Amino acid sequence: MAKYYDIDDILTEEEFAPVLFHKPANGVTIDPSAETNSVEQGAKVELPFWLAHELHLRQAVSIYLPACFDQKTRLEIQADAACVDLRSRCPYFYELGCKLQPLVTDRTIGILLSTAFKIRYKERLTKVFTATHLTASKFLPFLTIEEANLYEAANLSMTAFKKWRTGGPRFQRASILGRKRKES
Repeated sequence: MAKYYDIDDILTEEEFAPVLFHKPANGVTIDPSAETNSVEQGAKVELPFWLAHELHLRQAVSIYLPACFDQKTRLEIQADAACVDLRSRCPYFYELGCKLQPLVTDRTIGILLSTAFKIRYKERLTKVFTATHLTASKFLPFLTIEEANLYEAANLSMTAFKKWRTGGPRFQRASILGRKRKES
């Protein structure tokens, strides 16, 4: 709840995560087509991350890694991380991974996130940033939300730098310095 009003954080926590119930739960409708309003002990279901996290804190469920962090994705990232379409798997890949890391038993997820980000930043974002605008628009749909935000920040920074370099004002005089003292 650190970023309560952040829309990206809200959307990240809406991603589904598989859980295993340790305790039965009555009066819960997870599947609308189910005949009963209860979940049995040992049931495996997918819940939004925010709910899975709360139930995990109450020791009612164990959280497992979603499909976007499966072995196939890991092998693809090891082979060539810059070519993997992470956005189609999970738009908030890095943020969700960081939130899942302390809650799951798999301790290699931190290394996966770090490796993927380093390689993708070096390869893909550099490629997108140095390409022309027409070529960059081809790569943008494959970037995760975090990578797209980074790209836009870099693009705005480069635009401001080019504007300054081509003759924008080198120094700006502070408005307070332009005022003269009143004579008494």
